[in-house]
Amino acid sequence: MDIVIRTAVPADYAELGDITAQAYLDDGLLDANEDDSYERALRDVAGRAADAEVLVATLGGMLLGGVTFAPPGSRMADLAGPGEAEFRMLTVARAGRGRGAGEALVRACIQRARAIEGVTRLVLSTQAASPAAHRIYERLGFVRTPERDWSPVPTVPLLTYALELRVPGR
Repeated sequence: MDIVIRTAVPADYAELGDITAQAYLDDGLLDANEDDSYERALRDVAGRAADAEVLVATLGGMLLGGVTFAPPGSRMADLAGPGEAEFRMLTVARAGRGRGAGEALVRACIQRARAIEGVTRLVLSTQAASPAAHRIYERLGFVRTPERDWSPVPTVPLLTYALELRVPGR
């Protein structure tokens, strides 16, 4: 059975929100408290889908994970500048890890970015405590862009990566 990548539908939103928040909590990427505004953002799949494209990975009908693809002009983009698309909130449920879902989701984002005229780069932010994700990014040709590293809050430093999609002007 192959992993299927598709656009999330409203029936997926609650489950994907739970998978995303739980994965971030399990990986130590969130404080485990009800006041965590980022946890609320992770669970708000409907809100993300209103401003970007939310993709899901499924296997045999089981939801394995998802990602938010932000094309140019999307309010979901944190890092992207002119000529750039971005993806965020890549997550795979613990039960789905090691099956290629994360890589398939990233490849889908690359494909979408390449299809947008004028987009020459795909960018992302990630936490240092996500080495499995970093391996996927590097395997697919993303390179670290430390000059763009940033922190949404002082206690959360984010690393950045970029993938050159095409040479500007060609």
